[in-house]
Amino acid sequence: MATSSLSLCTSCLTRLQVARAWQRATSPFQNLQSLHAPPTNLRTKVHTRYIHSQEFRPFVPPSPDSLPKPAPPKTYRRTRRWTRRLLYLALGLGIAHEVDKHFLYSSLMRSARTFWLGLLVGTDYKINFRAHPPLAESIQALHNRNAERLFNLLRTNGGLYLKIGQAIAMQSAILPPEFQKMFALMFDDAPQNDWIDVERVILEDFGKTTEELFGVSFSGEPDRGVMERTARASASVAQVHWARLPDGREVAIKVQKREIARQVGWDLWTFKAVSRIYSWWFDIPLYSLVPYISERLLLETDFVNEANNSEKMANLVAGESRLRGRVYIPKVYRELSSKRVMTAEWIEGVRLRDKETLTNPWQGRWREGSPGCRGAPLDAPDRQRVAEVIRNHPSGEHLKPNRDWWKGANGKGGLGVSLKDTMQTMVDLFSAQMFLWGCCHCDPHPGNIFIRRLPSGKPELVLIDHGLYVEMQPEFRHQYSLFWKSLMTFDNKTIGEIVHSWGISNPDVFASATLMKPYSGGDGSTSAGIKRTMSTAEQQQRSYEMQQQMQKGIKGILADEKKWPRELIFIGRNMRIVQGNNQYLGAPVNRIKIMGNWASRSLVDSPDLSYGAKLLNFGRHMLFKVVMFSTDVVFYSSKIAQFFGRKSNLEDDVEAGMKKMASDMGFELNHNVFEG
Repeated sequence: MATSSLSLCTSCLTRLQVARAWQRATSPFQNLQSLHAPPTNLRTKVHTRYIHSQEFRPFVPPSPDSLPKPAPPKTYRRTRRWTRRLLYLALGLGIAHEVDKHFLYSSLMRSARTFWLGLLVGTDYKINFRAHPPLAESIQALHNRNAERLFNLLRTNGGLYLKIGQAIAMQSAILPPEFQKMFALMFDDAPQNDWIDVERVILEDFGKTTEELFGVSFSGEPDRGVMERTARASASVAQVHWARLPDGREVAIKVQKREIARQVGWDLWTFKAVSRIYSWWFDIPLYSLVPYISERLLLETDFVNEANNSEKMANLVAGESRLRGRVYIPKVYRELSSKRVMTAEWIEGVRLRDKETLTNPWQGRWREGSPGCRGAPLDAPDRQRVAEVIRNHPSGEHLKPNRDWWKGANGKGGLGVSLKDTMQTMVDLFSAQMFLWGCCHCDPHPGNIFIRRLPSGKPELVLIDHGLYVEMQPEFRHQYSLFWKSLMTFDNKTIGEIVHSWGISNPDVFASATLMKPYSGGDGSTSAGIKRTMSTAEQQQRSYEMQQQMQKGIKGILADEKKWPRELIFIGRNMRIVQGNNQYLGAPVNRIKIMGNWASRSLVDSPDLSYGAKLLNFGRHMLFKVVMFSTDVVFYSSKIAQFFGRKSNLEDDVEAGMKKMASDMGFELNHNVFEG
């Protein structure tokens, strides 16, 4: 046993000696190789192989009993839970989108788009509305990009949003000029709906097809009427089709777009919500006006209301000798009208903006009026031509006859009417609405006014689109008439009493806004106070201070929201548009004097005043007529200057004065504000 152990040790020593000898023999070569090898970390651990003396044993797998218990497999519960939630969310959003698109006409998407943009614009102003904006080049750049955002939103959403944009534009005089320029492009036009949508609206409202209701044929049957499936005009809420009924009446069929009924509730709710948030966020007392604006906009989508307004105005005009025969309101055919469809008399005439056609010489027959004047029947279309058009152009037909014979062979003729008579009729009409009747049409833009020529050569004004009206209570109407009369005579005491009873703390600013010209009869305290607070700092700082003062000015006009008459919102729009029309036609009439006369005279003619009050007001009215002679001096001096080559007219001078006064008070007015 000892011998065996000794031999084993000897064997081990021998092997160790051989290994060391081999290491010494190969060391020079290893040193030479290390010269070419990259340097290594000196702290690298040297691995030494040890010689084990244990007996070789083959690998034997461990028994299952000796192994630990297996770990449960990973289930990724959180990942699967969030994946499931995302799938449910995507599925829900997809279903909501399809329901919104096909049943609500994208009302939810339009509202979401509005809230997102409102948040974006509000945050932008909160961060950057200061003299030196951190994330904008200037305050003007800030206004410009947000005006563009808002404009694009209104155009993209369409429908009632265009009406809301026009409501905002009513008060564009108090908006920054960047917004004024952008909102001047806010026209109420939109692509027309497909004919199938028009037929569905008629069928839903009347339970009859278009052919059955109107007695028309789209195949050219000789004993039936005809109708154009292509709209003659298309706006945000409705589109208008021409038709000739079997009894010879030519009608304008106004059909509300099918999606409006579903969208209007959501749109107005969104408008109210965003207005409330902004009123709180920017501390501007405007939300109290929003419910009244929303109510007026909602009534615009009710064609029964429009028919009522139209018939009421026709009766008022017929009962006023000063307007009878000069103003025409189209007939409404109730049996062919509903809440979403209104059928009225078709009007042939010249738009107010077509100044050249209004004034070009008349080339028709002597003592003959233009087509349709005073409600005269229109000549029937040629049946052979109608059949040919229906056969060759079944989807885009134009069947209405072209009645422009009065333009002559060269097509350069016109109505040959006086612009002075035209504007006199317009100002008389809207003054009577405001001061005498208390029933005011608030959308008298040039597209809603047609001019026809009477056999006498005088103009006949046709007023259409009676959806937007405001009713003035007798007490407020009398106050408003007295307010206008006091403006003409610089009765500052009466002006102050009336204005303060309306909750307005800046009489001179409100007086200037009412006249659409600088009011020089006040004490000037507002303007003087603003000038004292304005610094002479650099331009950006001054611009910021001006707009801060503008915000204070708004608060001054709306000092007491509960007392402020809501009707003034839309009455102001009416006056601005009429002023713009007069300016465009060259200011042929003294608009302010005409309105002042109607305001004073209405206090005599008003049927709800006592005889004693009427007698007292008559004496005051005669005195007022004497005082108003001074305005004639100014007006005719301006006309004489125009005759001798002066390019500007009285309304241009009024606008220049308004811009100067507004600039002194922190406002900046754009020319488009006066164009309506």
